[in-house]
Amino acid sequence: QVQLVESGGGLVQAGGSLRLSCTASRHTSSTYAMGWFRQAPGKERQFVGCINWSSGSTVYADSVKGRFTCSRDNAKNTVYLQMNSLKPEDTAVYICAAGYLCSARASAYSYWGQGTQVTVSS
Repeated sequence: QVQLVESGGGLVQAGGSLRLSCTASRHTSSTYAMGWFRQAPGKERQFVGCINWSSGSTVYADSVKGRFTCSRDNAKNTVYLQMNSLKPEDTAVYICAAGYLCSARASAYSYWGQGTQVTVSS
């Protein structure tokens, strides 16, 4: 089993920034990449971005490209989601996931965190 713990959520004004962290308890052969998803009330879970642990290569959803950045600290088993120029529509629970592939597909991920709330006020 792999446990994922997110932190860093909170309330921020539109145009502000937040950095989320997600720490994994360990790596396995099925945790090649880490992804970030978000879910707003009444909406489906939405892909945000992902990062490959070894290469650092990233993929982003169009809605956050240029504003959000994924990074990782391999020594700390931690990935980060830097969110800049936040908008009210970014309000959601942000959830990190560990999987075998850096992908927008939720099915690529085997382990999921509990999520952290991000609220952007207008």
